[in-house]
Amino acid sequence: MPVIAVVNRKGGSGKSTFAAHVAAWCARQGHAVMLGDVDRQQSSRGWLRRRPPELPSIAPWALDQKNMLRVPTGISHVVLDTPGGLHGFELARIVMFADAIVMPVCASVFDRESAAACHAELMTLPRVSNGRCRLATVGMRVDGRTNAAEVIRQWSAGLDVPLLGVLRETQLYVRSLEKGLTIFDLPASVAATDLAQWQPILDWLQPLVNPPVAANDAPASRPPARIPGSRAQPLMPKQEALVPGARLNVLSAAKPLSPVKVAPREPSLARPATPGQTGQIPGFLRR
Repeated sequence: MPVIAVVNRKGGSGKSTFAAHVAAWCARQGHAVMLGDVDRQQSSRGWLRRRPPELPSIAPWALDQKNMLRVPTGISHVVLDTPGGLHGFELARIVMFADAIVMPVCASVFDRESAAACHAELMTLPRVSNGRCRLATVGMRVDGRTNAAEVIRQWSAGLDVPLLGVLRETQLYVRSLEKGLTIFDLPASVAATDLAQWQPILDWLQPLVNPPVAANDAPASRPPARIPGSRAQPLMPKQEALVPGARLNVLSAAKPLSPVKVAPREPSLARPATPGQTGQIPGFLRR
C-alpha cells in the first residue's frame, strides 16, 4: 500500500492543497485512496465534506495524538496531510510508514529556513538517508512576475534534494478547493496552465502510485476474506509500544504464537526394579 506524506514544519506552506490534489489524482486513476488528515486543523477533512458525491470518492481518515485509528478496509493508497511543527518521534513515526515525502515550500526566507531545518532532521532518519523513503520538494504559490521560482530551485539544489516543479499563485486553486474540487476535476481547457505545471510532479509520483510489474511476476494472490467483526491492521503503531519491553507484548498480541507440538513418548522398556534399588515406573504405565 503506497503511502505519500506531505510534510513541512511551517504552517501555511500549502500542505493541505497539495495533499488534496494528490489524493484526487489517485482517485481519478481508479485507486481506492484515503486522505489521512493528521493535522489538528482538519483542513483536508473539511474539504472532503464539500466534495461533490458524483466525483471519484476519497475516503476520510483522521488521527489524533491519543487514539490510534485504523485504515478503512479496501484502501489501496494513502496520502497523509501532516501538521506544522512536526518533529521528533512524530516525524519519525510518519517516515516509518511513508514510501515518499513531499515538502511544499514557499519562496520566502522564513519558509526556506523552516523547510531546511525539517530536511536536516529527515536526513538523520535511516529510511530517508538510505533512499527507502524518497524525498522531494515542490515550490508553492510562486508568483510568475518575480524570481521566486529560481530562488526555490537554487535553495533545493543547495540541499541536494530534487525539486519536482513549481505551482503558481492563482485564485483557481482557492475557488476549486472551496467547492471540494481540485485542478484535476476542472475542464482541461480551464486548467491547462496548471495541469502543465503538475505534469513533472505526477511523473515522479507515477512509479510510486502505480509500481511496474515484471512479466514473470506471479499474479497477486486474492486477499483473504474479512472476518465479520474483525478490525483492519493499523497504519500507526500504538504509543504504548514505547514502554520498555512492550514491543514483545505488541508482537505477541498481533500474532499469537502457535502451540508447540510435542511428539508422543515411546513406551519405555526399562526393566522392573529389583529389591534394594530405587523404584522405576515403566514409561507406558506413567499417567
